[in-house]
Amino acid sequence: MTGRDLARRLVPGQWPILLVALFMVAAFVLVAAGYWRRGALVMAIGVAVAAGLRLSLSDERAGLLAVRSRTVDFLTTATVSAAMLYIAWTIDPLGTS
Repeated sequence: MTGRDLARRLVPGQWPILLVALFMVAAFVLVAAGYWRRGALVMAIGVAVAAGLRLSLSDERAGLLAVRSRTVDFLTTATVSAAMLYIAWTIDPLGTS
């Protein structure tokens, strides 16, 4: 099986977690570039997207976002997103904007 065949098989069923992963990669790039607040904000948005997707998609369509029950998954990710948003809002910019 080639990499392309594997991608064709996995991407349609796992697009929610891949979308959230793109947010996380962008956040880590911003943090690595020295933009702590922006990176934390993008990370908070990514986790909020995960919460929204978990709430709106069925268990089968949520793919790897479905870990526990829908309610527990949503409450957990929404709480983490709110905490990350608070951190992004209050973190010292350390000389960056």
